[in-house]
Amino acid sequence: MVKNPATANNLLSVIVPVFSQEKTIRQDLTKINEALAATRFDYEIIVVIDGKNKDNSFAQAKKLKLSRLKVVGYSKNQGKGYAVRYGMARSSGDKIAFIDAGMDIDPNGISMILEHMEWYQADIIVGSKRHLASRVDYPLTRKIMSLVYHRLVWLLFGFRVSDTQAGLKVFRRQVLKKVLPRMLVKKFAFDVELLAIAKFLGFNRIYEAPIKLNRKRFEFSSTVAWNTAFEMVWNTLAVFYRLKILHYYDNRNWRAWPKDQKLKIN
Repeated sequence: MVKNPATANNLLSVIVPVFSQEKTIRQDLTKINEALAATRFDYEIIVVIDGKNKDNSFAQAKKLKLSRLKVVGYSKNQGKGYAVRYGMARSSGDKIAFIDAGMDIDPNGISMILEHMEWYQADIIVGSKRHLASRVDYPLTRKIMSLVYHRLVWLLFGFRVSDTQAGLKVFRRQVLKKVLPRMLVKKFAFDVELLAIAKFLGFNRIYEAPIKLNRKRFEFSSTVAWNTAFEMVWNTLAVFYRLKILHYYDNRNWRAWPKDQKLKIN
């Protein structure tokens, strides 16, 4: 599957969560593969179909004959956070990234975050819409909502990065081995939970890298956006409560952590 299979330490695993994208999935995965092939890294692509019963995305992805592509999934939609963790648990690389399908974010940015990880010897690199070198084009309403949410996250957790929600990040494997068994959030605020637990466990080398993002082509539904925003804020407050009040993520509470072996990385 990889250029040099001698060791997983030289391997990058890229997780691509997919939900109801049968019309574009083959094109999107081809673009991601082309972007990765142009880097200096060995890689594997793990596509996770988040709800195989929803549409024909699984069958469409399976039609691609790419040597580095692995397509997995499950019947019922569980949420993006669950899909990303499901893919991570099936990865082999020492570095594990995820990128949203749909091409909101240019997959050529993967090489950028990888170079940042090497340069900073980072634990986590976060793609950021607010990085000075980022090129972003998305609705003003989304920008305002994103800024307000980031202020809330900063007040609650004190992250030094300016954006936690962009769908492009890369992690050291040892970070995920410690963090994933403690996670509960399955949907939108899973990024915040992951970063909060990592910071709590002492993985403080968290930096950001620029991305190229274009969401202008998507119609903006105010109802969906506000419902999503409410759920994100609610889940974010729940993460703060578990971290600061319940101390749920402490090692001594390991018996209370989720028992789902399908979401744990070796």
